[in-house]
Parts: sequence; C-alpha cells; structure tokens
Amino acid sequence: MKVLIIAPYPREVAPSQRFRFEQYLNIMTKNDIEYSFSPFLSLTAWHILYKPGHYFEKLLGILLGYIRRIKDLFRIHSYDYVFVHRESSPFGPNWFEYIAVKWLRKKLIFDFDDSIWIRNYSESNKVVSFLKRYNNTRDICKLAYKVSVGNAYLAAFAKQYNTNIVINPTTIDMERYNCNKVPNNKLVIGWTGSHSTVKYLQQMKPVLEKLSQHFDFELHIISNQKPDFILPNIVFIKWSSATEIQDLCKFDIGIMPLEDDDWSRGKCGLKALQYMALNIPSLISPVGVNRSIIEDQVNGLYCTHENEWFENLKKIIEDDELRKLLSSNAKEKVQNHFSVNSNTQNFLSLFNI
Repeated sequence: MKVLIIAPYPREVAPSQRFRFEQYLNIMTKNDIEYSFSPFLSLTAWHILYKPGHYFEKLLGILLGYIRRIKDLFRIHSYDYVFVHRESSPFGPNWFEYIAVKWLRKKLIFDFDDSIWIRNYSESNKVVSFLKRYNNTRDICKLAYKVSVGNAYLAAFAKQYNTNIVINPTTIDMERYNCNKVPNNKLVIGWTGSHSTVKYLQQMKPVLEKLSQHFDFELHIISNQKPDFILPNIVFIKWSSATEIQDLCKFDIGIMPLEDDDWSRGKCGLKALQYMALNIPSLISPVGVNRSIIEDQVNGLYCTHENEWFENLKKIIEDDELRKLLSSNAKEKVQNHFSVNSNTQNFLSLFNI
C-alpha cells in the first residue's frame, strides 16, 4: 500500500503534524505502508515565514509550494491513498483535493485538529488570513473518503458533511517522553506553545503578578517566538525539537489557559498531554477536550476564572503530596488513552488496516 502525505509544513517543525501523524510514520512502514511526504513549504521558507520582511523570499516559497502541488498531481496515480493534513495549500479554493478525488479517483483522508473553518489569526498572519478560504474545510469533508479529527467537537462539525468519521486523538509517544528530573533552584511554572497561542498566556498576567508576591518562582515559556508582553519572573526558552522534552522536564507545574470559545473548543489538549506524560501536574481551562483529558482533582485541576487560577496555583505550590498524586494519575491517563501505543490500531484503521 502506498500513501501520499500532503501537509503544510516540513517534518519535525509543526506541533500539529508531529503529534497527529509524524510519530506514526515508522509504524506505517512496519505495517507495509509506503509513504511519500510532501510539505507545501520548504524548510527555508518555514524559517522566514513569521519573520518581518523577507517579502520576496516568502512569495517565492509560496510559489514553489504551488509548483510542488502541481507535481504531486502528476505522480498521484501511483498511490492508493492521499492523506491531507489541514490543507494542501494555504490560499484559494481546494483545487488539489477536487482534482485528486473527482478527476483522478483517489481515496482522500482528511485530517485536522483545530476549528479551521473559523476565521482565526494572530498579529503575525492577519494580513494573509483574508486570502484564506475557510469554507475549504466543509468542502474537503464532502470530498473525503474518511475524515480524521482530534476530538468529538470537530467530529460533530465533520459529520454534517461526511458519515465516515474517525476520532483520532492527538497522542504522545511515551517511549520518548521520559526524563530524569533534577530539582530546580526555584519552583518552575511552565507553559509551552506557539506564537499563535501565546495570547492565552497574556490573560494570566494578573494571576502571576499576584502569585509572585507570595512565592519565589520562575515562569518558563517554551515557544518559537518570545512574547511581546511582560510577565513576572519570565525565562524564555526557544523551542527546539532536540531539547523540547529536556526543557519541559524543568517544569514543576504546567499551565494551559484558554478562552471558552468555538476556536478553543476545537483544540486537542496537546499542552496538557505533554505535561501529563512527563509527570508534571497540570492546571487547565476546562474547555472542549480538556474535560475528557483531565478529571478535576484526580489528574489535574480546573481553573475557570482569575481567582480560581490563583487559589489552585497557591494550593498546588504548597502541597507536595497533591502534586505527586495528580502527576501519577495523569501519566496513567495518557498511557491508557492518549498514547501512540493505545491509538496505533485506530490510526491504522484510516487505511483499512
């Protein structure tokens, strides 16, 4: 069996790709599935994508991406399935998917892990956001042989347009997520994410400022870009695939604040899963799939408003036994329900294996 994987970004750089399908590539090979990986952007284009300027290089990178997609159509005949993660190209109609299904009669598997039919953008991409066609999500669902989604909220959307839906949760490779934790000189509260999700951390500023008046801690932020706002006791750590797990292991407490809106309800809880897999007690906004991942007071703590964030952070800082209990239960939950091992057969079922 041969599968052509169509994705927006190069390998090992985008969280959605790494935790949705890239960590299953070796498993695909072991199950006699040959694959070819075709990103829209090259690694060179990816590195300048969110940097100011570089307009000619960005335009060239996008143009080369469209040329790559045209080449993909000319080789698609030799594949049994076409697996499209999120989108085949960033702008305009879903021409690639339409030709692949309607003209070339290929079985298309459409995978997504966010509410990508909703207009959502950060300051760094708000201009190009207006060039995107958000109805593509609906239209590709209609074309797809199967739709792979990260949670029940996304599945409810997809079921309006396709009856062949697989809930394929974002998962953690537990064989990689191990660390020998070394005690920190100071308590470390941590957050990890990209430039597009750092806005959720900004709402924590009053809580963290108040907390800093009572406790001596560091706030570690792992991201591809440094926040453009000030938080107390901040230590910025540039994200790197080589050091990601080592950097996460320095956290004593992990936080995942969200807004309760349609975009956040489509999220797949990656931050919480990463913390939990590494025995890091987690405080989260109980929005969307987070409620399925974390049970309040059992393997994490829910925080719904500013005062609750402060009180729960205070409680977990002061109670070592609570931290140990929550982190132990959390790792077990990931192993049983949100690990690569627990989800392997579900993932392979996308290809009728």
